[in-house]
Amino acid sequence: MTAPHRIAHLSLALALSLGLAHTPALAAKKAPAAAKPAAAASAAAAAPSAPVLSPLGPQAPEIAAKSFLLMDVTSGQVLAAKDVDSPVEPASLTKLMTGYLVYQALAAKKITATQTLPVSERAWKMPGSRMFIDPKMQVPVDDLIKGMIVQSGNDATVALAEGVGGTYEHFVELMNQQAKQLGLTGTSYKNPEGLTEAGHYTTARDLATLSMRLMQDFPQDMHYYAIKKYRYPGTPAANDTNRNRLLHIDPTVDGLKTGHTDAAGYCLIATAKRDFPNVPGRRLLSVVLGAASDSARANESQKLLNWGYTAFDDVKLFDADQAVESPKVWKGEAGTVKIGAKRPIVVTVPSGQGAQVKTEVTRNDPLVAPLQAGQAVGTLSVKLGDKALASVPLVALEPVAQAGWFGRTWDALRLWLK
Repeated sequence: MTAPHRIAHLSLALALSLGLAHTPALAAKKAPAAAKPAAAASAAAAAPSAPVLSPLGPQAPEIAAKSFLLMDVTSGQVLAAKDVDSPVEPASLTKLMTGYLVYQALAAKKITATQTLPVSERAWKMPGSRMFIDPKMQVPVDDLIKGMIVQSGNDATVALAEGVGGTYEHFVELMNQQAKQLGLTGTSYKNPEGLTEAGHYTTARDLATLSMRLMQDFPQDMHYYAIKKYRYPGTPAANDTNRNRLLHIDPTVDGLKTGHTDAAGYCLIATAKRDFPNVPGRRLLSVVLGAASDSARANESQKLLNWGYTAFDDVKLFDADQAVESPKVWKGEAGTVKIGAKRPIVVTVPSGQGAQVKTEVTRNDPLVAPLQAGQAVGTLSVKLGDKALASVPLVALEPVAQAGWFGRTWDALRLWLK
């Protein structure tokens, strides 16, 4: 099978559902992974992929990774991808789900950032990357989060898992329950830290979904992923640097997480936000899995991000709550209703092709009062030439109360004659 046939063609429905909705061609192959990746797989075996064509046409650069995905988060469109449903070991990218559950507990006030948690023997003796905490310490949740993210500390991760889940094992159950709720059908967790273990796997698609939901659901906690240096008092000074190299070389990058084991290779989920005249704060997300080295995962991620920003433009069609049109309403106190979307409607197109974007509204006519604000009333279809880019649900932006007896009767007669 040639590389272009392996491309994941995903749509704007991803941003709207935040569940990585996909086109029918990809839907046919999106099924729960039946097998875990081979533990003996080596990152050194990763070779540059063949040139990849994005769904919109521009040719992606060669990416030296086993699988990858580049998404425009602002529009929700996937610009290029390879082997997004192949099972892989997530290594410390697992900590994104651990973080999700910790932020969930913080939001529910089950724990607080200033609350201290004990360090168990199990946490203290964790192998791999560490924060270097020990059972004599009581460590604030805020510091444990920093240790988990900046230092990728397995000891900090286990301390958080035990503090939120009660036990290590119960926390893993919570991880798998949350994965199911988020629609991560290609993911299975066996631990919260990401060490190699039979049955512990995920996919590039699921990692992108999880990253999107993490940013959407807990924006107040995303600052942790931009921290360049941190260490807990009394721990080694040499262990204070975030392993995400892009944080140190690209000022537009503000996350997210690195991962590495012998089986997983070098992995990085990176996100950047850059300002453009029409779309300030345009955000891209790259997922690079199974690169051959620390520098390679950074270089390939930077290559994808730069390509995405230069090869494509974002076109804002409507602001959040901006009226797309104001159609006729029957039997209502008002004769028309403003309809639109509750979030900005943005699409991504190849650079310079924004003027070719066309839109068409399909309504659930006749629109009959009463209408509630937020009630679904139609769809906005967006095309680039003959290619469908997006199908955006439209809702009533304002309520329309029912008219009195005479108004309802008159409109009923008009509808009957229409």
